[in-house]
Amino acid sequence: MIAEDRTILQERIEDKRDDLIDLLGELIDQRPVTGNEKPAQEVIASRLDSRGLDVDTWEPNADELRDHPGFFETSSYAEYGYEARPNVAATKDGVGDGRSLTLSGHVDVVPVDDDEWTDDPWTATVEDGRLYGRGSNDMLGGVASIVIAFEALDELGIDLAGDLTLQTTIEEEAGGPGGVLSALERGYRPDAAIIAEPSGLPNIGMASAGVMYFRVTVPGASAHAARGYAGVNAIGNAATVYRALDELDRKRKSRISYEPAVRQNPKLDGHETNLNVGAIDGGDWPSTVPSSAVLEGRIGWPPGETREEVRAEVEAAIQAVTENDEWLAEHPPELEWFGWNAAPHELDTDDEIVRVARENAETVTGGQTTFGGGSGGNDERFYNRYYDIPCPSVGPRGANIHGADEYVEIESLVETAQTLALTAIDWCGIGE
Repeated sequence: MIAEDRTILQERIEDKRDDLIDLLGELIDQRPVTGNEKPAQEVIASRLDSRGLDVDTWEPNADELRDHPGFFETSSYAEYGYEARPNVAATKDGVGDGRSLTLSGHVDVVPVDDDEWTDDPWTATVEDGRLYGRGSNDMLGGVASIVIAFEALDELGIDLAGDLTLQTTIEEEAGGPGGVLSALERGYRPDAAIIAEPSGLPNIGMASAGVMYFRVTVPGASAHAARGYAGVNAIGNAATVYRALDELDRKRKSRISYEPAVRQNPKLDGHETNLNVGAIDGGDWPSTVPSSAVLEGRIGWPPGETREEVRAEVEAAIQAVTENDEWLAEHPPELEWFGWNAAPHELDTDDEIVRVARENAETVTGGQTTFGGGSGGNDERFYNRYYDIPCPSVGPRGANIHGADEYVEIESLVETAQTLALTAIDWCGIGE
């Protein structure tokens, strides 16, 4: 494709800026918190259908996925199941024998605390080149960019030699097996894939963290508070376990480093791994010594350790504090692993799809790419770990992911769409 035609493609996407903003606003308006993805998926499916594409919509089947090494029962599956939570995919067939490519993104977002937001989190607010709203950056903005890239290629009549699939999936925020893994098992296995997670274009994501959730049930013995000598306070015992886990977190931080994570965010230096106790439940009455307390936590870590090694270290820390406590030695805590159970991944940055995406990202933005990742779990691991399909993250710039006043830079949405469209041309080739 000659340089003039590439410029025309970029200009077409620039002309669709307002359409991109409107689409993103419409997706935010659907409030697609994990478990309620269907309204947003209907927006995507309708948009693809209007292009005359054969839109594939399906609900995941946990029983068919259960034996896969990447599957686990997510918290969203436990709460909602997969009924009325569809994935969406549509493929524009290539006109030659070029390589296939999937552009993918998840439509689910995390909940909000409305009181923390300056404006309504479920209404797109545009200000100073930024679009604010829940999911604007993670990752409804990337999804909107994928759609615009797909449409611009179609509108200009650019026939790729290889198949190009647009895919939107569910429950990434809970771990993703009902989304990307389900799509892979359904047969959507391209030669390469790109997920438009917010990598901070021209930066590209090439790694994800391992993530696991755990629950520790700590026993005590109930009694009236006035006769506390007759009981054992489970919350106090839970505090003992917490301190042991906190000490483990400090030891792991002191020995574990991962340069790509720090390149992505310099503030992660010394914090590439993290063990967080995020919830505690214990007791039911101020005048009763509680007989049970439950800690729930998350441990995340960059590539370099297996899930089995990490589990063993957590288990050993709890076992050590148990053996050194007279009560706990006879009434040991129960440790349960639940929900998130993702292994880390790392992509070779010399892979061709990464090189092509990098060249286009740098051309479009005028910047220089930094490769980062490894601080959070994401869907790219399914492609890279289990199917040997290279898949980087190529997505927009923004801030406050999962927090109040989340935003995406509008210019970076346009640049993401341009980068993805040009990369599709270079990877799939142009039909004769």
